[in-house]
Amino acid sequence: MKRSLWNEAEETLDTLFGGRLKILQKKRGYRFSIDALLLAHFAEPDPDDRVVDLGTGCGIVPLILIFRKKVKGITGVEIQPSLADLARRNAVLNRCASRFRVWEEDLRRLDQRAERESLDLVLTNPPYRRVGSGRVNPETEKALARHELQTTLEEVLRSAHYLLKEKGRLAMIYPASRVADLMRGLSKYRLEPKRVQFVHSREGDEARLVMVEALKEGHAQVKVLPPFFLYDSPGKYRPAARELFE
Repeated sequence: MKRSLWNEAEETLDTLFGGRLKILQKKRGYRFSIDALLLAHFAEPDPDDRVVDLGTGCGIVPLILIFRKKVKGITGVEIQPSLADLARRNAVLNRCASRFRVWEEDLRRLDQRAERESLDLVLTNPPYRRVGSGRVNPETEKALARHELQTTLEEVLRSAHYLLKEKGRLAMIYPASRVADLMRGLSKYRLEPKRVQFVHSREGDEARLVMVEALKEGHAQVKVLPPFFLYDSPGKYRPAARELFE
């Protein structure tokens, strides 16, 4: 590895899929969680789709889609310079910089950078928490990734509507506790849910997350998939959950 790609004092080098995918992350800043792996697994891109990942972080979702689903080209949008830099270096590290480009940009201003109705698929794992709900992490990277400090659910959906062509798809993951907010927002921006799957820690637990694929200007017909369970017992992933990273 080129020494310039990895700052060992401040970053870790993590791997997925038996070491075949390498991911640089900050030791103290924002680090991806299983939510991103779930979204990458749930999304169903065609190889030739024009794809954007809103709030790409270190680039984990685009890298998995290139590695596992053979997407030929994808753009990651990231407002935080430090994370955008990580995403670019991860693209180089995994030899896919020609297929994964990163825009250091505010998703609320994508109308100045991208053409209206130009994309087939928008992916997003947006900040989950409203301002004023819960403790805001003192580390800026984590705070911006988890709380709606710089963007809201509505702004994410507005950007998706702007970018997607008619019959284009939005795939996202969001807290199950905010599913009513999500469904109202999707309806407002004429993004019709087509596939919905709830994620639970274990059988018998309430749903933690919901994954939704919505179709721009689609008809009102939705497929509710079987629930996705992460664990058989504390610390023991189910086989389907292990497939997310193994």
